[in-house]
Amino acid sequence: MEKRRMTVTVAGRPYTLVSEDPPEYVKRVADYVDRTLSETAAATRLPSAQASVLACFRLAEELLKTQDENRELQRRMEEMTEKKAER
Repeated sequence: MEKRRMTVTVAGRPYTLVSEDPPEYVKRVADYVDRTLSETAAATRLPSAQASVLACFRLAEELLKTQDENRELQRRMEEMTEKKAER
C-alpha cells in the first residue's frame, strides 16, 4: 500500500504524518487524540506538558483494557470451539 503524507491538527498545532492508512482514518485518530488532550487539560487545569502525559496514560489505559478484553474473548472463543469439536 502507498504511504501518504497528511497534516492534522492536534492541540492547535499542525503535525505532518506519513501513513498507509486512509486519510479519513488518520483524521479520526488525530481527532480522538485532540479530544482526549482537550478533555484532560480542561479537567485538570495542568500545564500542557503535564496534561499531555496524563492524556497518554488515559489512552494507554484504554488500549490495555481493550487488549485484555480482546484476549479474554479470544480465549472464550477457543474454549467454545474446543467444546464444539468434542461433541
